[in-house]
Amino acid sequence: MSAPVFSAAHNQASTLYLPPGAWATVLDCLCARFPAINRAQWLDRIARGRVLDADGQPISVQLAYREGLRIHYFREVPNETPILVEESILYADEHLVVADKPHFLPVTPAGEYVEQTLLRRLIRRIDNPDLVPLHRIDRHTAGLVLFSARKDTRSAYQALFPTRQIDKRYEAIARPLPERAFPLVYKSRLIEGEPFFRMQEGPGAGNTETRIEVCERTGEWWRYGLYPVTGKKHQLRVHMAALGAGIQNDPFYPDVLKDAVDDFSQPLKLLAQSLRFVDPVTGQERFFESELKLEWS
Repeated sequence: MSAPVFSAAHNQASTLYLPPGAWATVLDCLCARFPAINRAQWLDRIARGRVLDADGQPISVQLAYREGLRIHYFREVPNETPILVEESILYADEHLVVADKPHFLPVTPAGEYVEQTLLRRLIRRIDNPDLVPLHRIDRHTAGLVLFSARKDTRSAYQALFPTRQIDKRYEAIARPLPERAFPLVYKSRLIEGEPFFRMQEGPGAGNTETRIEVCERTGEWWRYGLYPVTGKKHQLRVHMAALGAGIQNDPFYPDVLKDAVDDFSQPLKLLAQSLRFVDPVTGQERFFESELKLEWS
């Protein structure tokens, strides 16, 4: 029996448990489940080994359908638009990779982005299909992202985040808040908002917390240091907007910009600037700092 290919590539694949139906083959089920992908495309993916069974082996077009069968498939976006920014690797060893992500580059495949993501670029660049991001930052946000490079030590690094053993510092350029006393701690409850890609504050006990300080003041804009205690989606962007200081060039907060398209000359002025933690594998204190800078408008 040939060696499973899924073990080396599963981090790039999506998983589907086949739903109830009367299909004869897995191919028939996939065509029905994803009508936007035509049968010829699925046949091509299967022929290229881009659809795998639960053991990581490429399926055949004759594979019989069975409800609940686990299938792994690789997302592909035809004619994916290149994102003309370049990431950098600040540090790499056998366990950990630290990347500096530019604005507009997604961390992982989603929606219209597959190959044009930080994860896929790094996998190709260092030839390690076992790379997994240990945390995420928004596509619009620039700065540091940590990746696990090995399966056997991954859980140790993943545990740093829910147990709050990692100190994260962000920088943002936003409107002045002269009426506020700094540093301040802002807490609120974040829930899913509208449209689907936004978050919003809701009633109830807080589930997010951010410490905020002022680093530099000018007349129209201030530079803030943001220290998220929790790590909810869009937390910093929502908190700053709620305080009345929406981050410069934010297309989602406080309001969604209609027909917003990527303007590389006006990035969101939010940067994941530094990370500090004790390495759970080596016991060393780690400190990483982004080489990117937020320019004043």
